[in-house]
Amino acid sequence: MADPSEVVEAGAKQKEKQKNRNKRKAAAVDESELLTVPDGWKEPAFTREDNPKGLLEESSFATLFPKYREAYLKECWPLVQKALGEHFVNATLDLIEGSMTVTTTKKTFDPYAIIRARDLIKLLARSVPFEQAVRILQDDIACDIIKIGSLVRKRDTFIKRRGRLLGPKGSTLKALELLTNCYIMVQGNTVSALGPFSGLKEVRKVVLDTMKNIHPIYNIKTLMIKRELSKDPELRSQSWERFLPKFKRKNLKKRKEPKKKNTKKEYTPFPPPQPESQIDKELASGEYFLKERQKKRKQVQEIKAKQADAIKKRQEERNKAFIPPKEKPVVKTKKASTEKKIDIEAIKEKVKNAKKKKLGALPVEEVKLKMAADEKKKKKKK
Repeated sequence: MADPSEVVEAGAKQKEKQKNRNKRKAAAVDESELLTVPDGWKEPAFTREDNPKGLLEESSFATLFPKYREAYLKECWPLVQKALGEHFVNATLDLIEGSMTVTTTKKTFDPYAIIRARDLIKLLARSVPFEQAVRILQDDIACDIIKIGSLVRKRDTFIKRRGRLLGPKGSTLKALELLTNCYIMVQGNTVSALGPFSGLKEVRKVVLDTMKNIHPIYNIKTLMIKRELSKDPELRSQSWERFLPKFKRKNLKKRKEPKKKNTKKEYTPFPPPQPESQIDKELASGEYFLKERQKKRKQVQEIKAKQADAIKKRQEERNKAFIPPKEKPVVKTKKASTEKKIDIEAIKEKVKNAKKKKLGALPVEEVKLKMAADEKKKKKKK
């Protein structure tokens, strides 16, 4: 008979094994399901219960705005104060300095509210209308201000590429807004974007590619394909590279070769020979051992010799004006002889032959041949 305590222990071990098996099965769930966010899920809002004691320190941010935005900001500032007041953030407008300031209060409980308020005044300074800029206070909305002024050197090229981003009558920008669910504002040297995080990432990529001379229509086509592929649940966990188009640049400019090519000399471990000094040259020519009088005399002789050469050349140039030019030799033309020799006998023979011949008559030899041929025909007939 088995001991009852052993039976109990064996049953407990079996139960533990079963629990371990269930845990393994639960862990073996597809990882792609864990990575994907379920549809309709939203992060819970941050309330006062999450931070009942509030903030310890006061934080503030200030932003300058251009002169042309002064009238609009003055008009919509009560609405800005009302929107920020719901999050217990103070906002002040200084028209003398041309700045906007946001500060936290003792009642502020959300530590990220001041960051959102800072983004709000930045967007207002970049010509974004208040109706769109106030959306930044929502939890699922972010903003991105892309600086494009320093990406292109030439001003004309920059204006063309910025216009390419807008498209004819703003059609390209509107298509990009629909595909990314973002509000985009192109103003001066910056591009302000407002929307979900995934859309902002795509907007930044398109803007930077456009400034690198890649037309935005290529990126828009890619976004349209991605949008259709995301609707299929089977393709969510697969790679989309086979479906996406691959564009290559056709008109690649060849690198300009320099006119003067610097050819590198062969490397030698020895340094170049030292150039001769003035003393070395004088030693070689023997001038070093001459006295000062002799040296001066030699210098005077050299100067006089140079002066004599210069005077001689100058005199030759002056005498050129008095030298007569060389005359061309006169060629005598031979007079054509007017007298022509006339052969009288040849003319007489031509006249005799012409009298013998009738107009249209055959020559004598041909007539004889014809006569002979007629006689032969008559004989054959007989």
